Amino acid sequence: MTAPQAAAAAPAAPAAAAPAAPAAAAPAAVAPAPSGHHLAQVNVGRTVAPLDSPELAGFMAQLAEINELAERSPGFVWRLVDATGADATGLRPDPDDGLLQINCSVWESVEALRAYVYRSDHLRVLARRREWFRRPTGAHQAMWWVPAGHRPGVAEAMARIALIRDHGPGPEAFTFREPHPAPDAR
Repeated sequence: MTAPQAAAAAPAAPAAAAPAAPAAAAPAAVAPAPSGHHLAQVNVGRTVAPLDSPELAGFMAQLAEINELAERSPGFVWRLVDATGADATGLRPDPDDGLLQINCSVWESVEALRAYVYRSDHLRVLARRREWFRRPTGAHQAMWWVPAGHRPGVAEAMARIALIRDHGPGPEAFTFREPHPAPDAR
C-alpha cells in the first residue's frame, strides 16, 4: 500500500487511501491464499487540495517512505505506479476529478495486507488521513483475488469498487470486514 491508501481510507498509503478500520468484532478468519492466487486491493480518496498545495505537504513528504515500507513488508507483491515509477499520484481514476487519488497493490494474503495497514508504521499515516483526504461518501475500497502474476490496472480496480457500491461485498469484491477466500480455497 501507499500513502494515498493510508491517507484516504481512501491506500497503501496511495498508495494511501487506506481501508476503514475493522469492526470491533474480529472478522471471520480467512485461510491464506493458495499459491495460485494473490490479493489485489484498491482504495481511492479525494484530497482536500491539490497534491502540490501546502495542505498536502505533510502527506507528500512521507509518501515515498510509506511506499517503501509497503514494499519491504512481508507478503507484499506489487503496487500500481504512474509513468514516474515512484507512486500513483499521476494516475487519474476519474479524468474529471483532479483530486481523486488511487492506490492499488497486490499482496499474498488478506492477513499480509491487514498487518501492513493496521500493524505497521502505516497506521501513523492512516491516523492522519482526515488532514489530507475528504471523508468518503460511498464505496472507496475493494479487495479481490487475482491469479498470481496478474497486475490490475485502474479500470479493473475501479470496477471492483463499483461492484461493492452497486451490489455490496461478495466473492468478486470484498472488504476487511467481509473477506472471502481465494477461488481455489472455496
